[in-house]
Amino acid sequence: MTTTEQQGTPVQEARRPGIFKRFLDFTGAENLSLIIALVIMVALISTQTEFFFSARNLLNIGQNMAVVGLIAVGMTVVIVSAGLDISVGSIAGAASVVCALVVTHLGTVLGGVVFGMGIGIALGLVNATIIAILRVNPVVATLATFSAFRGIAFLIAPGGRPVGALDPTLALLGSGRILQIGDFPGIPIAFVILVFVAVSAHFVLSSTVFGRTLYSMGGNPQAARLAGINLTRMKYYVYAISGALAGLAGVIVTARTSSGQPASGTQGLELEAITAVFLGGALLAGGKGSIVGTMLAVLLLATLSNGMNLLGIPTFYQLVAKGLLLVLAVAIGQWRLARDERVQAKITAGGGTP
Repeated sequence: MTTTEQQGTPVQEARRPGIFKRFLDFTGAENLSLIIALVIMVALISTQTEFFFSARNLLNIGQNMAVVGLIAVGMTVVIVSAGLDISVGSIAGAASVVCALVVTHLGTVLGGVVFGMGIGIALGLVNATIIAILRVNPVVATLATFSAFRGIAFLIAPGGRPVGALDPTLALLGSGRILQIGDFPGIPIAFVILVFVAVSAHFVLSSTVFGRTLYSMGGNPQAARLAGINLTRMKYYVYAISGALAGLAGVIVTARTSSGQPASGTQGLELEAITAVFLGGALLAGGKGSIVGTMLAVLLLATLSNGMNLLGIPTFYQLVAKGLLLVLAVAIGQWRLARDERVQAKITAGGGTP
């Protein structure tokens, strides 16, 4: 009988990690600072207003996360693959107009959703063609299409004006709720859609060959190419996914406002999405990032906006805060990258272990 068996603890029964360790494994240790910042922000806001922790306000935060969250999920996929898509706000605007036109003239909400996401995919493929075939830098390419796609949205809209879409079924996607029981205000359908998309994307990135391929092409594209990965085809997949989710976000904007908006409601979404992805731990160089980190950052930004609105702080202060957060997130990412490179250089030179 071994000592381990005498103590009544079989060798094969390894000690299970604690709850905190499992929580860190899920969220990522690099996102611990993001969680701490969120807790501090919630504590500060809740001491200034009694309405923050009301069920209706908390669910409103979830509803307001939906549009930016959907675009941020697609942006995570793009940035992990070492790309960037500045045009997503314009794609959402074009999809919003297309959805409103289909619902108004054809009377089909499903058709509006399909065509809205379809125009998103089509515009995403345009981005992929410019980047993969014409070899244009993703920043330059999507900066150009940011302007072009916004123009397309205004061209599609009759007279360049918002297109009304007064359909109660469509409105459910933007402002409808489920599980409205008693005094409970119900869970926003838009938030449920975001959760479903985020969970699906997390599974794909963390548990599938496609996800591992994305990290490979972002971390070391030369090695990925030598391993037989078709980088051109992957770029088409990446920008199609980003376009589809931007299109779905545009559909939700239409549902929420009961109108197709070429610009209003979609302008500035690209900045918020990019900020969320970098705050969530992604690197501009690619190869790193997670859906969990991105969603934590989206929640942080939504909480910040909600708290500032409750406290009556003007909108332009929110824009300043989000801009500063983007700079901070990129700076932290670059610091982490430099630190990892120094550690790797020491290991290569035989100077020690991490």
